[in-house]
Amino acid sequence: MNQEENWHQSNENYLRLALEWLRLCLQQLADNEIITTDIEQAYLAMQTVAAREPYPALVYLSHRLGLNSFEQGVLLLCVGMELDRSIAGLCAKAQNDGHSPYPTFALAFSLFDEPAWDIVSPERPLRYWRLLEINQVGHQPLITSALRGDERIINYAKGLHYLDERLSTLVMPVEPPNDILPPSQKTIVEQIIHHLQQTTGEHLPIIQLLGTDSPSKQLIASHTAAVLGLKLYRLPSELLPTSVLELETFLRLWERESILMPIVLYLDTQEQQNPTTNGSASSLKRFLLRYQSLLFFDTREPHSELSRASISFDITKPTAPEQQAAWTAIIGDSGLTETASLLASQFNLNLSTIERNAGLLRSEKVTDRVELHNSLWNTCLISTRPQLDNLAQRIDTKATWDDIVLPSEEMELLRQIAAQVRERSRVYDNWGFRARMNRGLGVNALFAGESGTGKTMAAEVIANDLRLNLYRIDLSAVVSKYIGETEKNLRRLFDAAEDGGAILFFDEADALFGKRSEVKDSHDRFANIEINYLLQRIEAYRGLAILATNMKSALDRAFLRRLRFIVNFPFPSQSERKSLWQKVFPPETPTEGLDYDHLKGLNLTGGSIHNIALNAAFLAAQAENKVVTMPLILAAARAEYAKLERPINEPDFRWRVKVQ
Repeated sequence: MNQEENWHQSNENYLRLALEWLRLCLQQLADNEIITTDIEQAYLAMQTVAAREPYPALVYLSHRLGLNSFEQGVLLLCVGMELDRSIAGLCAKAQNDGHSPYPTFALAFSLFDEPAWDIVSPERPLRYWRLLEINQVGHQPLITSALRGDERIINYAKGLHYLDERLSTLVMPVEPPNDILPPSQKTIVEQIIHHLQQTTGEHLPIIQLLGTDSPSKQLIASHTAAVLGLKLYRLPSELLPTSVLELETFLRLWERESILMPIVLYLDTQEQQNPTTNGSASSLKRFLLRYQSLLFFDTREPHSELSRASISFDITKPTAPEQQAAWTAIIGDSGLTETASLLASQFNLNLSTIERNAGLLRSEKVTDRVELHNSLWNTCLISTRPQLDNLAQRIDTKATWDDIVLPSEEMELLRQIAAQVRERSRVYDNWGFRARMNRGLGVNALFAGESGTGKTMAAEVIANDLRLNLYRIDLSAVVSKYIGETEKNLRRLFDAAEDGGAILFFDEADALFGKRSEVKDSHDRFANIEINYLLQRIEAYRGLAILATNMKSALDRAFLRRLRFIVNFPFPSQSERKSLWQKVFPPETPTEGLDYDHLKGLNLTGGSIHNIALNAAFLAAQAENKVVTMPLILAAARAEYAKLERPINEPDFRWRVKVQ
């Protein structure tokens, strides 16, 4: 027989002896036919079993919740009512009232030694810990009202260990960890355990887990709980009861469960960083002020409104080398070492995401290494696609290096940008630069030039080459007239894009990255704060951030100094315009007699050339022969000139077929 079976047998033995003693006490009170010696012998037998460790459930409960001997007797009376059918009749007989087949405080005062009136107080354990219920009907006195043991406590007395169902509807069990923590996170677990072991006093501190990566924080909490021998339950803060009475009931019941069972709570506030109602905010505040047990508190920033001392730990994802080691261990193929390195350098993932992404491929049983590499990359790309709400628009990139026309110097800068993003892991980690740098680990660039000179296309080309998501930032959604809101939007933007190293494209960036002004009022001060915050986040962002502007001179000089690349997009020369015209029509488009030497004379940007080609194609689709010809292109060009309000030189827009 194992230890658990021994305990259950001992617990059943204790209940049998306790109920026997209770029946004798009730019979003596009812008819005085029971000899006191018999009661004393039954009590002694019960106490003998109660003194053996591990203690029976009711004895352990009484010790932990602070019940005195009189309160223990009252609780046993309520428990016995549920476990022994004869108790009801004995209660009615002992009270000399056939209509009262139930326990009451009045019965307890007569039945047990050392009765005390304060037992009815809401501050005493029986009522404070909700161990019993009082059914007080109408004007019936409190002491003659029916008492009933709490269902959870009745089952606990029988040795059933489960979470109170009033709590289980709100909290979710966290599965015991099966992942091996990387060294950086294992160190945090050891620090938490050390702090808890050094804690003196009645209450343990609240453990604040700071940062945005909830899966890593939850993994650290579950490992810590496992070391402490506790079962971890997660409670999303949005599920906290908003009613004061319901919240107080939840707190009491959870405190009771944490005393009776080896459990610990993980409060997750990630979904409630900005509570939308006063009720949800006040519930969280009240919870933190009144909660007394050990608590893992998942929050972005340190919280000041706590009921007691706290310790805070900054939780981040595993380092890039640790992520590479995790990928290598999971992939398990020495031929894919470069794949593990590339995945770790480009995607900033926690262990659970790495395991999940690799698991999808294991289920598909991919064997070809090239296919496996591509599948892993695509899986990570999809899983890290940031949820940027209304702050950004994902661009479906199609342009390639063959589609863009720029001078050789600018083309080389664009290729350098792509190469630096691709080779970050080698330079930062393998060659030791990360250890010497505390900022600027990302890549940032400014694309400056007139509208239509190819800035957006260049961003598409780089994103397509790197196989990364490209997001155009909607500045109208980011910039807010309300003080502090712009910084919040920017934080959401960068945090959401961080994991997958998405390319952020700030179009018309001068609207957001303008020069800091002289402080004349509070609005100037906060506008400068926004720019300063943005400068810091651009440097800290580990991905590629591209800023495009038509007004380079309007940008803040301090910002320009912090940019790694500045690519100027000049107005295309005639030779470049000829190349643009030659590439603008897809191979499937029917064309006839196009004179590129004539078209290059039209002083236009690449964006305008694209517009003209598209409009000419639609004109051809309406024409009889369905072919794009020079007259149609020149007609579309005339309309483009008029749209741009540029002077029209008539000879440039007249076409005569040249005689060969």
